[in-house]
Amino acid sequence: MISIKKVKQLNSEELRMYITEALIHPDMLVAAGIIILFLLLLYISVKYLYQKPSAPEDTSKELLEKVLDRSNESALALSASYQVVYLNTPMIKLLGLTPNDASRQISQSIRIKVKKRWLELDELIESEMAAFGLNQYDQGRTQLKIQGKNTLPVTMHIIKNIHVDDEWKYIVTFQDFRYEEECRALAHRHNVTKLPNQNQALEDLNLLFAKTHLIKGKIVLIAVEIDNFLKLRSLFGYKQSTKIIIKLANYLVSRSEKYAFSVYHMYSNDFLLVMTDVEDTQTALDFVAELQTELMKFYKMQDVRMYLTASVGLSIYPDSGNTRNLLDNAYKALSEAKSHGHGQVHLFMPEEARFVFDELTLYNEMHLALENNEFELYYQPIVDAKSREVISAEALIRWIHPVHGMIPPDAFIPIMEKTGFIIEVGKYILKEVLKQHKRWELFKFKQIPVSINASMIEIECGNFFEEVEKKLEENRVDPGLITFEVTEGKAMESEKSTLNVFRKLQKLGVRIALDDFGTGYTSFSYLKKFPADILKIDRLFMEHILVKSEDQRIVQGMIELAHNLEMKVVVEGVENQQLADLMASYGCDYLQGYYFSKPLPSFEFQKLLR
Repeated sequence: MISIKKVKQLNSEELRMYITEALIHPDMLVAAGIIILFLLLLYISVKYLYQKPSAPEDTSKELLEKVLDRSNESALALSASYQVVYLNTPMIKLLGLTPNDASRQISQSIRIKVKKRWLELDELIESEMAAFGLNQYDQGRTQLKIQGKNTLPVTMHIIKNIHVDDEWKYIVTFQDFRYEEECRALAHRHNVTKLPNQNQALEDLNLLFAKTHLIKGKIVLIAVEIDNFLKLRSLFGYKQSTKIIIKLANYLVSRSEKYAFSVYHMYSNDFLLVMTDVEDTQTALDFVAELQTELMKFYKMQDVRMYLTASVGLSIYPDSGNTRNLLDNAYKALSEAKSHGHGQVHLFMPEEARFVFDELTLYNEMHLALENNEFELYYQPIVDAKSREVISAEALIRWIHPVHGMIPPDAFIPIMEKTGFIIEVGKYILKEVLKQHKRWELFKFKQIPVSINASMIEIECGNFFEEVEKKLEENRVDPGLITFEVTEGKAMESEKSTLNVFRKLQKLGVRIALDDFGTGYTSFSYLKKFPADILKIDRLFMEHILVKSEDQRIVQGMIELAHNLEMKVVVEGVENQQLADLMASYGCDYLQGYYFSKPLPSFEFQKLLR
């Protein structure tokens, strides 16, 4: 046997002779196998120790190209001089190009909308990235425009390559939102007529109702439904009945400009028309009459004229009630019209929604209403008589019943006072007003005092002052931002028990207003010792003041009296500019009334504060 050590000492000639001899003599085969195995290991070691590593198949740039080509997002690469050095396949498709069009100058024809400006890619990088030393930049939902082609909805992301020598200096990606917008458009269009559908109607009405305080005229909703449409479809078939619907849709659109309304295709044979800023509701009724006449000669099938009719329901803001129920009221009116036969028209009026409440039932529902947050505070602005700037507001409680809609305050407040439930509601009102003040403070709204109507039952309950003091401290609200209004007549009935509470509130910093002044029997001696900061002249004096000299003298006297007692004066019930100007000429301090604004939900009132 020969050892590995011995093999290492053999020269090449000796090694060859040894292997030959091993092949001739079988007993030498084992030694030959050892030699061959040694040579094989030696060869492998030399190859892997001394051979230089081969270059990878792809460079990093080539690998990035492969990744971007397989991406769903459109991408391009720019050099340091803003020339296009790469476009992936989705980008070529997005821009509507062929691979031959992808020239290096294409970046100059791409424009991106940034705020109100249209910028080329190089301009955008210079102004939004280079100027601020950014390595990446995101542009949310915006518009992409390439010269001679349509504008596209996209989002954009730019990454800067921090390696100076790299040819790919900027990588720009776009995400195309055309498909999403098309899907959204389909969800807001009727599939037959392509008119805006009920989804779009609800969105548009919400926006409209949010700015009703800016609309001087009325809002009219008209619900139109072709009578007996299911019978027509069974008689004439789907194709002909669909043609009727399409023709009616086209007719409504053709009349929309003259009568200034928007058209919505709500359901199969049901359309909604929305008129805004209507000066005379007779305009709506004139159109409905024209529609009914047109339908009688509307459609022919095989030279036979079909006499069609439609039931129509109308609701009008503010005549038919608040905006919250305006759409529902239009369909209630439509249902009422259909119940009286074909071709009928019905206008919804508030008396139709009146509900005769049993006092016990209403009292029981009040407790649930408070738990279920059915009560809501509306705010009516009070303005400076000279500048007409909003300087304060009055908080007024509203009950939005889930079944009966808006319940008038004069229907539930007397019951609250009779049962003592007004104490709980008063706490709720104070809590909500203080919360609203904190919201306005948080969002940097103008801080204005808010008036709260206080019942004498609340004041006489024994801990009214302590409750107010506690809530002001808990919420950290300036007491000067709260005014309690008490009715003149009620305050006189409980003179002894109330004067002390009012004085303590004044000492705390809370203001006191004497409401409905002039309707009670206040004596001058009581007025003199009553700790009021503000006197509110009742709206009754405004009804005939423009034509009655007696009322003018009375109001002038009340304003002068209040000023002599160092009180500010608010005149309620101001409904027009002539009345506002007259009160200002009398030296009145503040004005309140529908001429400036009706009571508004908090989100609408905030817009006035802006």
